[in-house]
Amino acid sequence: MSTASRIPPPESQLSGWQPVIGLEIHAQLSTQSKLFSGASTAYGAEPNTHTGLVDIALPGTLPVPNRAALDKAIRFGLAIGARIAPHSVFARKNYFYPDLPKGYQISQYELPVVADGTLAVRLDDGRVIEVAIERAHLEEDAGKSLHEEFHGATGIDLNRAGTPLLEIVSKPVLYSAAEAVAYMRAVHTLVRWLGVCDGNMQEGSFRCDANVSVRPAASDKLGTRTEIKNVNSFRFVEKAIEYEIERQIRALENGEKIVQETRLYDPTRHQTRPMRGKENANDYRYFPDPDLPPLAVTADDIAAVKAAMPELPEARRVRYIDALGLPEIDATQLCADRATADYFEAVLAALPGEAKLAANWTLGEVSAALNDAALTIDASRVPASALAQLLTRVREGVISGKIAKDVFAAMWTGEGSADEVIEKRGLKQISDSGALAAAIDAVLAEYPTQLADFRGGNEKLLQFFVGQVMKRTRGQANPQQLNALLREKLKGE
Repeated sequence: MSTASRIPPPESQLSGWQPVIGLEIHAQLSTQSKLFSGASTAYGAEPNTHTGLVDIALPGTLPVPNRAALDKAIRFGLAIGARIAPHSVFARKNYFYPDLPKGYQISQYELPVVADGTLAVRLDDGRVIEVAIERAHLEEDAGKSLHEEFHGATGIDLNRAGTPLLEIVSKPVLYSAAEAVAYMRAVHTLVRWLGVCDGNMQEGSFRCDANVSVRPAASDKLGTRTEIKNVNSFRFVEKAIEYEIERQIRALENGEKIVQETRLYDPTRHQTRPMRGKENANDYRYFPDPDLPPLAVTADDIAAVKAAMPELPEARRVRYIDALGLPEIDATQLCADRATADYFEAVLAALPGEAKLAANWTLGEVSAALNDAALTIDASRVPASALAQLLTRVREGVISGKIAKDVFAAMWTGEGSADEVIEKRGLKQISDSGALAAAIDAVLAEYPTQLADFRGGNEKLLQFFVGQVMKRTRGQANPQQLNALLREKLKGE
């Protein structure tokens, strides 16, 4: 890792030591076929059923680059303001492993397609840091070794071999586990927002290697780093980095030297352990792949990708605050996920001028129902158009906000549209002044003692009477009209 310009914040120092972290994030590109073959990238198939002749390294077969993977890499590069190389080169990364049939991995080394970008990362305390991204290069994934299913042997599944990856390499400008996880979350949000990766960490579509070192707080020279390999959980990344920082500080304070190596994180023991000595680039004997010409990217190619780019999450967040008047916390939560932001916008399109109402329901009732049902918002049982109809009835005064929650619950369980539930259950709000006056008179006659106390100065009893009228009208009294009429009646007018 090279030195970087961002200055470490004072609070990131630990007992006179400064942690320095860089992440290598592997995002599986959401293409239908692999990087160099036509084999499917679908997850979950029987072992070795989604493989092509190139993937199994049949002699004489030649790789053909997947144009969709290149376009997705360009899209990511544009989103981080990076330089898109007009010519980038595929190289052979040579190493032996049973799940790598060719004996080498096709990757990019000296000339990646994307270089020198930045990503704004919002921390939990509200601060925003600019994280420098050194490069994002295309490469193929390896296969998978299966140990558990075979006694005394290892099985090899090549379904994943050749799957297109975008390896996103930050500069060493992260100075705590919290910063590293915040950056990882920001990349996760961005790749999903752009549609370049589904971000499914359980399936291995989004994982990272963390390079960790520590140095004396007053020094600007980087210490010896270790690499924590293939961590696919935000929580585990944070725990692994925290452990590794503590381990290195303890070792240095005991006079030991840090060994450059690759380590694995064991979540059950909450510790990292050595996997192998850390290789350098020379160990992989990189050289340009003779079967693949340089990738050419023209200005027209970039313009075509740019024209199809969605509004970026930060730009949308700012628009929600400045143009729609949403509180910052609402805008930030809505823009944490593109599907959520799109759902909100679809609701708002039918309710002009009601951004706060649409945001409250999207982040409140809808989000809670989705969590309970373990669903994503694009699988919501109440689509945006249906929620918009419900909120329109609230705005029109047909039902109250409180009753709307009951209607929503009924809609979620499949009882029908908002109008159908309101009609079926007889939930229309009572706005007739004569009916409300009759209900109020009945309540005041039933509670003469409380009425006398109120008129004697105990105005806290107002809510008691509101509650009794609501009870009598099954919660259907128009709240605004009820309060106005009730105050008149209580004053004896």
